[in-house]
Amino acid sequence: MHASQVRSAGLGLALASAFAFGGSGVAAKPLIEAGLDPLHVVWLRVTGAALVMLPVAWRHRDLLRREPALLAGFGLLAVAGVQAFYFAALSRIPVGVALLIEYLAPALVLGWVRYVQRRPVTRAAALGVVLAVTGLACVVEVWSGLGFDVLGLALALGAACCQVGYFVLSDQGGDEARPVDPLGVIAYGLLVGAAVLTAVARPWGMDWGVLAGSADLGGTAAPAWLLLGWIVLVATVFAYVTGVVSVRRLSPQVAGVVACLEAVIATVLAWVLLGEHLSAPQIAGGALVLVGALIAQSSTPKAASGPVAGSDPAADGGPAPADRDAATRTAT
Repeated sequence: MHASQVRSAGLGLALASAFAFGGSGVAAKPLIEAGLDPLHVVWLRVTGAALVMLPVAWRHRDLLRREPALLAGFGLLAVAGVQAFYFAALSRIPVGVALLIEYLAPALVLGWVRYVQRRPVTRAAALGVVLAVTGLACVVEVWSGLGFDVLGLALALGAACCQVGYFVLSDQGGDEARPVDPLGVIAYGLLVGAAVLTAVARPWGMDWGVLAGSADLGGTAAPAWLLLGWIVLVATVFAYVTGVVSVRRLSPQVAGVVACLEAVIATVLAWVLLGEHLSAPQIAGGALVLVGALIAQSSTPKAASGPVAGSDPAADGGPAPADRDAATRTAT
């Protein structure tokens, strides 16, 4: 596949993942307002998705022997860790501040690639991170919730670090002689995440009757089970699948910047479906996040056989994209 086609396909998948993840809040909020505890909604989301992916887990059961550390890490960090740290942070600091800190993850990914893996990153990716984080600060109107809570900020930073784990671990397995199927990683990650969240959320105390009723979706009564179905199938299964595959086709740092669009999409959907109006700074911030994502997308995806991640071949003296199509990594 042509390098440009790989990048375009990866961008499309990353945007689809951001849209799916961004739609989770719009469906979850009515369920919470109907009487479900936020942690119980998270447990239903992850456990439901894990059950859906059980046949996939069985099909790829050899991964338990081949990649136990990868599966455990994905479940603990990418699934359970992000959710648990984020919701714990919300109990101490405003939503906008917690969301902004969590989405410092793209900047942390760049730091991981540059200083831990010791591989260059493109200027486009770095500029995209700066623009996206600045725009995100406007989208969440971080100035309206400024405060200093050390523990709350530390918890939000923990969510950001776990999100780094999501992007880094999603990229694992593509360079091996026997690539790890991303669907298998997601299936077992959800199973591990469900087990961890069961201990945290303690769902045996949940009000199950809420799911048999309806919830208010912007003035319209929507069946609670339908909202839960959206959260499980679209905002979790579809979102994780497209997200992991997009990282394989782009790179962790580029996909991380595009993922910042999740907050913008969530804000817009809340405006359209829940009547939560957008301010001028939020609209301007959304445009800035979009610009940052588009700039970062111009980063060249890394080659499987090369030592450089997300670097410009011309600047590094490497082969042009047209000369390395065969080496460009694609998702399994």
